[in-house]
Amino acid sequence: MTKSELIERLSFVSGSVNKKEAELIVNTIFDSIGNALVSGDRVEIRGFGSFTIRERDAREARNPKSGEIVKIPNKKTPFFKTGKELRERVNR
Repeated sequence: MTKSELIERLSFVSGSVNKKEAELIVNTIFDSIGNALVSGDRVEIRGFGSFTIRERDAREARNPKSGEIVKIPNKKTPFFKTGKELRERVNR
């Protein structure tokens, strides 16, 4: 499902929200999650899952084309862990 399909689905299911309002709702949710992660907060949606930031250590890797060793600096990446209810729904 793409973001535009999610907006369309929200508009259709609610019946009272037009596509412009549904787009605003979806964008607000995604922006809020992103802003919380940027500020170092954890986002938990009960029954669905949680978003956190994980720190990846610096490492050395090899360029597959040239074979030369490349240093990759440490970085932060978003991480999603599924909630129990979602995991059970998927594995039915």
